[in-house]
Amino acid sequence: MNLVTGATGLLGSHIVEQLRLRGRAVRCLVRKGADTSWLKTQGVELVEGDLTDAASVMRACEGVQCIYHAAARVGDWGPWSDFRKITIDGSFNLFDAAEKAGVPRFIHVSSISVYGHRNEKGLTIDESQPLGVNVHKWSYYTRAKVEVEKELWRRHESGCKVKFSVIRPSWLYGPRDRATIKRLSKLIRMGKAKLLGSGDNILSVVYAGNVAEGCILAADNPNAVGEAYNCCNDGDITQRQYFKLLTDALKAPPVKKTLPFGIAYRIAFLLEVIGHAFKRQRPPLITRYAVWLMGRDTYFSAEKARRDLGWESTVSYEEGVPMTIDWFEGRPTPAPKMCEPAMAS
Repeated sequence: MNLVTGATGLLGSHIVEQLRLRGRAVRCLVRKGADTSWLKTQGVELVEGDLTDAASVMRACEGVQCIYHAAARVGDWGPWSDFRKITIDGSFNLFDAAEKAGVPRFIHVSSISVYGHRNEKGLTIDESQPLGVNVHKWSYYTRAKVEVEKELWRRHESGCKVKFSVIRPSWLYGPRDRATIKRLSKLIRMGKAKLLGSGDNILSVVYAGNVAEGCILAADNPNAVGEAYNCCNDGDITQRQYFKLLTDALKAPPVKKTLPFGIAYRIAFLLEVIGHAFKRQRPPLITRYAVWLMGRDTYFSAEKARRDLGWESTVSYEEGVPMTIDWFEGRPTPAPKMCEPAMAS
């Protein structure tokens, strides 16, 4: 039995989908009132509960052989208390429950943002780089992810019986993306989308189904225990090329307007200051995290995952972007693919 947290979200749902394609039994920990309609089409077991409720987490872990932990407080805005409660305390509850229940394998979904918000032209970041460098003030998502990883590695080094691996995705997209694609599509259609800088920087953007396959490859590989992997790109694609794929799929005019990265960054900081000063619940139009995500020059390498896990991107940008837009606009999408023969477990 495989337990997936965050299964109603983007990456979690793709992990469920890829596990079921391989004929593997799946249990999902889902919050009360969550939309589980898609999960019910996958033939999974649903356990109602919450990462912040240690008792329900313990119930979900019983009889489980592998945990795929994709749940977290996602986003670049909100109070620190939410990120601490859900991402940090919730993850610690799951770590405790996994050890008590004797779960042998644990795949933790982190983020390349744990390296910090570095933006150095020509810099390539791999898994040997330190965590938490130059983290933005108020970047609570990143801060929480760093704290969780530090605790995971502490447990691993102290001889915890649970065998951990960490997957660090980048900016995710794909069917069931209810956040980024909606925002970008709206900006493009309104003619308000802009390239940050020249638009020729290499993006770290990856199809969620490909990352899900990376998670499963790590779980199946005993040599992956105690290792972290950047599953952060499907090849080289520039910001300009990515927007071209989006506008083509949306049948919209190409994005030609540009905004210097430095100006966008300073505007975002000012908007964040105003938002925090007035304790606004809604996020500002742009944040420094969003600017960094789109316009940074630093490159993140996924070579280790390709070399050690045999990870390949089953879905290319040319396939994945139009498929995501088709899903978003309610059109039929092709059946999901996988990079290895189906296996039962």
